[in-house]
Amino acid sequence: QVQLVESGGGLVQAGGSLRLSCATSGTIYRVNAMGWYRQGPGKQRELVATMSSGGSTNYADSLKGRFTISRDNAKNKVYLQMNSLKPEDTAVYYCNLRGKVDYFDNAVDYWGKGTLVTVSS
Repeated sequence: QVQLVESGGGLVQAGGSLRLSCATSGTIYRVNAMGWYRQGPGKQRELVATMSSGGSTNYADSLKGRFTISRDNAKNKVYLQMNSLKPEDTAVYYCNLRGKVDYFDNAVDYWGKGTLVTVSS
């Protein structure tokens, strides 16, 4: 089965930086997109950033310039560099992969269990 595991979360001070990592395992025939989403306390899950298989990126407007998504194809990892963190960034961050495990499957979304980022003021 496809599995995604996030790491790198923790407690940081406002203005600090943090890099999240997402390691993937299992057979993926085609990756359509990868991305990061987050869910703060009492809030709905929201888009942080995505990257298509072609390398194009999409960011939440409020996060442009502070967050950067990247990937290491050789190691099957995707990263999220977070700079100038604010208390409002406190949330559980989830790694997402949209793809298919073989030629005959439909593309589906896979999710990690999340990693908690807490930004103190």
